[in-house]
Amino acid sequence: MRLLVFLFASAATLLAQQPPYDVFPVAKAPYYRVRYEASTKPGELIFPVNYTIWVPPGAKTLRGVIVHQHGCGEGSCKSGLTGAFDLHWQALAKKHDCALLAPSYEQPDKADCQMWCDPRNGSDAAFQRALADLGAQSGHPELAKVPWALWGHSGGGHWCGGIVLMHPERVAAAWLRSGVPLLNADEKRSTIKPHTIPDAALSVPVMCNPGTKEGVTVKEGRFAGVWPANEAFFNAMRSKGGLIGVAVDPLTAHECGNQRYMAIPWLDACLSARLPKESGDALKSMPADKAWLAALLTTEASPAPQFTGDASKAIWLPDAPTAKLWMHYVKDSAVPDTTPPPAPTNLRVAGAVLTWDAEADLESGIDHFIIERDGKEIAKATSPAKNPFGRPIFQGLQYSDTPANPLVPTTFTDPSPEAGKTHSYRIITVNTAGLRSL
Repeated sequence: MRLLVFLFASAATLLAQQPPYDVFPVAKAPYYRVRYEASTKPGELIFPVNYTIWVPPGAKTLRGVIVHQHGCGEGSCKSGLTGAFDLHWQALAKKHDCALLAPSYEQPDKADCQMWCDPRNGSDAAFQRALADLGAQSGHPELAKVPWALWGHSGGGHWCGGIVLMHPERVAAAWLRSGVPLLNADEKRSTIKPHTIPDAALSVPVMCNPGTKEGVTVKEGRFAGVWPANEAFFNAMRSKGGLIGVAVDPLTAHECGNQRYMAIPWLDACLSARLPKESGDALKSMPADKAWLAALLTTEASPAPQFTGDASKAIWLPDAPTAKLWMHYVKDSAVPDTTPPPAPTNLRVAGAVLTWDAEADLESGIDHFIIERDGKEIAKATSPAKNPFGRPIFQGLQYSDTPANPLVPTTFTDPSPEAGKTHSYRIITVNTAGLRSL
């Protein structure tokens, strides 16, 4: 079984390397950041790490933290620097009074990813330390105690799955894109310690999300072992009654593709069901009477009472709306949306320069903005949008599903204002489903 290719180096070699993690988006309120240096103590994190968090403006008390965890390799680690600035993921966080946290481990090229993506190697402790420090910095000390909703890509999926198995009482839900924790010893990867499944982890909603070219339809190549690892993890959890599903991306290999249009609604459903009304209370159980089931590697789901297959081997889905989105996603990844996005706010005009604030559509994010002057369209801001890995999106996307760096600003300069005339401007958001704000 093979999930990822890990390259090894001694701790001394790792600490001697200085990767250029020097392009940091500015972190000022509502963004906050902490950075920890590498440790030389046994069992502690051997890489430096940055944690950037976004706190919804106006949130009095936070109910949870959404963690967006990048994958292995120097490039993916650098992409984590922009994760907290993602407008689409912020929309999910804001809806549930959650903070959005994005780590960036400073893993040098060719270093051993397991030294951070296995939470037992110091990253679990660093993560919890960061929550306490960021809580103090932001004026939200509850950050140290609220539940976590986890999203992870590749080695980040390994990390998120490991956190589920280590701290199931703290995890509201976890989406594992292409990576899962190891449950059984593997001679080929003898340095990776297997996890065990505690009973409490079976109550945590989990979704495995491999690309079809990672061993489902393409059986050879670097990532061909991803599906066997996902299948083994799914079967082990589901056979014990775990609330776990599989959503095979029908278009991709290891890149993230259009998964966010399924991951965000799935997490939305789980957070809606599980987060307590009062911060600090225990997580609620998922309602058993709303579940839908589907046979593995199929594209049709049905309400659990109507499912005719073996439920102990079936994909678990939290409710009817999510199951219907899942059926679209696993067929062609074209998750539908019929609701318009929020309109931009706080438009400022300084001479010919327009600046505005924008919230992303929870279902479909932002594709671009239409600029109107005196009631007539004069331009589209950042159109065509860019995304080499899936549906184009205003902020662009890097390999680990984070905005392009440097960040794309919400600004526009009118190229032809009339001298001496006061113009009236309007900004319209267009989401990735082509719907315009009202």
